Amino acid sequence: MEYLHKNKGTCSRYTQVELAPDGTILSCHVEGGCSGNIQGMERMVQGQNARDVIARLDGIRCGSKPTSCPDQLAKALQEALARMDTAASA
Repeated sequence: MEYLHKNKGTCSRYTQVELAPDGTILSCHVEGGCSGNIQGMERMVQGQNARDVIARLDGIRCGSKPTSCPDQLAKALQEALARMDTAASA
């Protein structure tokens, strides 16, 4: 399942994730932000379990901002998993 999250409070504009039915992250793309950091984050989460990534990234701040690109990725994954759960129970 593909999911697009509009980022809030960061330099990056959106986060797009693709999840396998078991919650494995198949792909991740963040538009905008710090290029090197974003590329590293995208590559590091590929193949990982979305719930594990959420546990590691949720709540990370960027300087004085209340969020960050990794935190927005965690939010995107939470929303994608919730949408998958809703679709599965329908």
